[in-house]
Amino acid sequence: MRTLLIGLTLCLMGACAAAPPPPVMALRPPVVVEDSLDTIARDYVALILEIGEREPGYVDAYYGPTEWADAAKANPRTLEQLKEGAASLTRRLNAVSITGADPMTAQRKAYLLAHVSAADARLRMLSGEKMSFADEAYALFGIRPELKPLASYDPILAEIDAALPGPGSLSDRMTAFKSHYVIPKDRLQPVMDAAIAECRTRTARHIALPANENFTLAFVGDKPWSGYNYYQGNAQSKIEINADFPIYTERAIDLGCHEGYPGHHVYNALLEKTFVRDRGWVEMSVYPLFSPMSFVAEGSANYGIDLAFPGDEGTRFERDVLFPMAGLDPSTADKKAQLAALTRKLARAEYTIADDYLAGRTTRDQAIEQLMKYTLAPRDKATQRLRFIDTYRSYIINYGLGRDVVQAWVERQGPDHWQGMETLLSSQILPADLVE
Repeated sequence: MRTLLIGLTLCLMGACAAAPPPPVMALRPPVVVEDSLDTIARDYVALILEIGEREPGYVDAYYGPTEWADAAKANPRTLEQLKEGAASLTRRLNAVSITGADPMTAQRKAYLLAHVSAADARLRMLSGEKMSFADEAYALFGIRPELKPLASYDPILAEIDAALPGPGSLSDRMTAFKSHYVIPKDRLQPVMDAAIAECRTRTARHIALPANENFTLAFVGDKPWSGYNYYQGNAQSKIEINADFPIYTERAIDLGCHEGYPGHHVYNALLEKTFVRDRGWVEMSVYPLFSPMSFVAEGSANYGIDLAFPGDEGTRFERDVLFPMAGLDPSTADKKAQLAALTRKLARAEYTIADDYLAGRTTRDQAIEQLMKYTLAPRDKATQRLRFIDTYRSYIINYGLGRDVVQAWVERQGPDHWQGMETLLSSQILPADLVE
């Protein structure tokens, strides 16, 4: 206390020198960490995995680090937080300059932007937002489908009616005709094995497949779909076939190509090799089902059937190989092919049916009746198809419209359609890029 009083007295007498001012600190600019597509891609994977925790089935495939999936499972963000996460990714992507970048890098940015946008749309839907069928398809898959009046498909029904005369409804007549080509349950495995093996052989002539690629095949039931490929990573797939309904000989070829070669199995294996393994682009280690990726995946898988079995080659393979294995009569194989070609022209009718049904303009029973009429399916099969529409909604555009858009793009690339297909299957090409 005494010392303090002496010091105070000296200061009052002027003996206390002014304290020196504090040193001036040099102002340093804030450290700016430059964002990159690699960093954003990692955060994109986290976003997709966390959405998958909020919507089972949203993540169709994932073969990245297990700890990333574990982290998403342990602490997924809320829907609102995920929507903000998507908005943040979009802002960050827009801020990344691609001036002077190579075309693949520019396409990578566009690809990420499109898929973040689709993720945001799905999050809005999960939060209760309603969209029209066409708006939803565009928001999720990047393509707006044309919705034609159902009456515009009536002339095709008239052609089928003329080719398949007789009593009863056209749907009943078609079911009766096709019943001659059902693969018996006890012969289903060898027939499917033969069809898939032929699809693989034809694909391997044109596309170099990973040396270790393989798949397992299982028959299941109580599913809204007829077949599904669960890609496991490392060029391995688990293919499941729904055996609840009759499987026809042409479906053995369709499923073998669509789910296997050159369809989903090949698509995922090429993406994994091209991007994840060769380039380290982690965004391709996750496949969000409701995304532009599915338009390319389903469209190329359906076009792959025509590519592997052009012209009448599918009919010949059925007649010469599958019919004898299944114990079926091949005498009307050509007529069967004619009816299949006509039926294919009806594929987009279900878009209009789904649009009306999902918007509440038609009832469930009315939608089933329309599906029976315009897909020529029996009631139980039409009911299953409506279950698919209930589950996947506008996803249905990826099959018929996807096939037609992919086919047109591949055939514009030049006379070697297999080369065009391989380019597509090992790229980040978006649906918008496929449209002329």
